[in-house]
Amino acid sequence: MDFFAQQDLARRNTRLLTILFLAAVAALILLTNAMVAAFLWWGDGYNLYAGQRGSWREFLAYFNWARFGSIGLGVGATVALVALVKWLQLASGGKVVAEAMGGTRVLPQTLDPAERRCLNIVDEMALAAGMPVPPVYVMNGERGINAFAAGTTPADAVIGVTRGTITHLKRHELQGVIAHEFSHILNGDMRLNLRLAALLKGITFIGDVGHILLRSSRHHRTGNDRDRSTGGPALPLLGLGLWITGWLGGIAAGFIKAAISRQKEYLADACAVQYTRDNSGIANALKVIGGYIPGSLVHAARADEMSHIFFGQIRHQLWQLFATHPPLPRRIQRLDPQWNGRYIERRVEHYQEHARQPGAAEVGVGRAALVTAALAAAELAREQAPVDSAPDAEFACDPAGQMEETPVCHRQLPPAFVRFSHEPLGATALVVAILLSPQASVRDKQYGLLRDSGIQGLEDLAHTLQEGVAQLDPGQRLPLLELCLPALKSQSLAQYRRFKRTVLGVIRADRRTDLLEWCLYQLLRHYLDPEFIQVKPATPRHRSLDKVRYPLRMVLSMLAHHGSGEAVTTFRLAADELGYPRLQLLAAEDCSLEAFARSVQQLADCYPLLKPKLLKAMSRAASADGQLSPVERELLASIAAAMDCPLPDVLDNQPAAIH
Repeated sequence: MDFFAQQDLARRNTRLLTILFLAAVAALILLTNAMVAAFLWWGDGYNLYAGQRGSWREFLAYFNWARFGSIGLGVGATVALVALVKWLQLASGGKVVAEAMGGTRVLPQTLDPAERRCLNIVDEMALAAGMPVPPVYVMNGERGINAFAAGTTPADAVIGVTRGTITHLKRHELQGVIAHEFSHILNGDMRLNLRLAALLKGITFIGDVGHILLRSSRHHRTGNDRDRSTGGPALPLLGLGLWITGWLGGIAAGFIKAAISRQKEYLADACAVQYTRDNSGIANALKVIGGYIPGSLVHAARADEMSHIFFGQIRHQLWQLFATHPPLPRRIQRLDPQWNGRYIERRVEHYQEHARQPGAAEVGVGRAALVTAALAAAELAREQAPVDSAPDAEFACDPAGQMEETPVCHRQLPPAFVRFSHEPLGATALVVAILLSPQASVRDKQYGLLRDSGIQGLEDLAHTLQEGVAQLDPGQRLPLLELCLPALKSQSLAQYRRFKRTVLGVIRADRRTDLLEWCLYQLLRHYLDPEFIQVKPATPRHRSLDKVRYPLRMVLSMLAHHGSGEAVTTFRLAADELGYPRLQLLAAEDCSLEAFARSVQQLADCYPLLKPKLLKAMSRAASADGQLSPVERELLASIAAAMDCPLPDVLDNQPAAIH
């Protein structure tokens, strides 16, 4: 699966979406003109005692270009305004979508065995995809087996699952479903899906207005209207007309969803096989949906307008003219050509939603004792939880089916660090410990900043963790940082601002910023900022590398000077790889971190198909001596994150997709 080609296809599908949307709006303008003309004709010629006295020829007289232009402008402006408002709402991040559909965020310290298993699988899929772990939301009131990915960029993406999904699917089946959603993140489908939802809301809004008019006109039928002779039935007629127009707009919206979404599901199914190296997981998940009584149905109030982002069909096909997903048997046949046509039956489990215990994200990160209490409670739950508390207790990283991973699960990270990374205070202390200086004088100043940060217990915990973090291999810092992201995302806005100030203070304690500090801070900023503030994503605007020659020269020069190979040779390898034999290496003194950061942001605005070429050239330059050192990998990962692009070497190691 070529993710970069799929991202480019998603961008081109946006053009198709725009064309279909404009055609639907034009049709709505024509229908609305007809409805308004009928309303005026009926209102002018209707008499309570004599009935309608006008002729159809008089009806045609109500069509004129002036009125047509005014109505067209009004309808177009209304649709555009509604779509814009909806887009601004959805662009806030995937958490807005998840919460609007009743999703509850799963905190890293959850004691629910099914939720812990789901978090564990999301961790694994994020590692396979080469991206940080996204937050997970559970729709606790939904028994159907379904899931979704939402967000505008990988930095603000979330994974949503229904309670039926994490309760009734075995581990390898849940892996297939989660891997399917990760593919939507990397393929660029999420942003397209949110744009689609915003535009379609603009189309169906007219029907909502018609419904309101129909409800508000009920007083005409109760005898409360004092002036029935002056167009009594006109208001309900207009409401009915607008409702019908909105219904037709809904049909158009369904057609657009089907035209954009269905092929994407086949691609995401194939991509899930790449991540899991097993086609039986996602194939069996689809078979379970087919044999499960609630199927993949979702009853959340906002689910209809977001039906195209789900893993499976959220409404019964009898109620939808255009299906947003391919037929279930066809999806299974593509994954399992030897399928005998029989579904997997699972008994419906009737469960109750239990009240959630407040976690660190809900009560704050003000006390170090909170971490100890949470870890102690989790340890007690591990001892008491039965091995088969989930449908399949065989976990790849933990045979007991519990939350604690063995060191191999996260590149040999100590289990204590993994546990601390699941708590906001522990994650904050780990990040700070990575940034603590080896020089005692600077480190003492950094401890003073921690003491004055207002985060009680942070100094003591960072001091405790510092020695162990300092002994980590360079290649373990990036996985540890990525593991801390979900807990850091569970902070409040005020806590995040304090965390960011603290991290910046620790970095600037020695009055200089080195490349490692820049890499770690860029990763934190890129993946945490969208959770708390509105961040404008990169916009593709550079079709050719000729337009970014200087930023390209700056980034390649920085890589050459900080790599393990000879600078001139390293630079030459990358420039020749991109087809720029005349591009010259910048002197080391001209490669400042500020210029380097600006250059990376400019490269982020390249078109999707250019980004893998850039990253592959950078990777070749970094590994000019025959190997990619951990420091070089951290630098490449930081650049890739800022460009919203997975590292090519992660993708190249994936097996071929099934067909």
